[in-house]
Amino acid sequence: MNETRRTFLKYAGLSLAGLAALPAANAAAAYIPHTVHEKPNPDALKAKRWGMVIDTRRLNTEADFKPLIDACHKTHNVPTIEGPQEVKWLWTDDMHAVFPEQHGEFQHKEIEHKNFLLLCNHCYNPPCVRVCPTKATFKLKSGITMMDMHRCIGCRYCMAACPYGARSFNFKDPMPLIPEEDLNPAYPARTRGVVEKCTFCNDRLEKGMLPACVEASNGALLFGDLSDPSSPVRKALKENYSIVRKPNLGTQPSVYYII
Repeated sequence: MNETRRTFLKYAGLSLAGLAALPAANAAAAYIPHTVHEKPNPDALKAKRWGMVIDTRRLNTEADFKPLIDACHKTHNVPTIEGPQEVKWLWTDDMHAVFPEQHGEFQHKEIEHKNFLLLCNHCYNPPCVRVCPTKATFKLKSGITMMDMHRCIGCRYCMAACPYGARSFNFKDPMPLIPEEDLNPAYPARTRGVVEKCTFCNDRLEKGMLPACVEASNGALLFGDLSDPSSPVRKALKENYSIVRKPNLGTQPSVYYII
């Protein structure tokens, strides 16, 4: 065999080996946890474990809830869709749905029919993270349960695992459903067939801003580090009676409700 033919076969074999390895490499890459390559903002808000306290005594009517929900949904380009295909990050429901284990036979009617604000609970032990096959849902060191909508394959395992109904599936392309004047160009677009949810406004925290709903709440929502005894959330929890949703499940929610 002459040298030219031998050289050709050698490089052809190496090329085929490389092509054969590509699917495995791509599959492995799909399981690499989300990483941030941008240089951290020195003004970013930081915490060991972010948490929220909702003062239900200050949120009673639709007029109380609407500014909070609007602020959240406009910030994150959440489309308005009526019916079972609704997409929501922040919403309300009644006592029976929110705290089924707290319902009493002779409960005060005002509490029984009261609405409560709902969002992702950013659990300390999130079941949604364990079931995601592509790591599209993952937990930050700060305790926030994130959602990478560009890595999501739409299997909806996370929706089945979440005991709080905090995730929505895009049955439609959401972006054309948002009026152009309401579109926030600073927040990433997504497509049909992916799951989305509240992220505690991590994108805003990285810019040194509080979550949009907290800013719009006029003090009804408190946000801070649950690991810091001097934080506003810890002070509120120390001074008031509070509960969390479905504590018997062991997920350890980071969202508390002052009753």
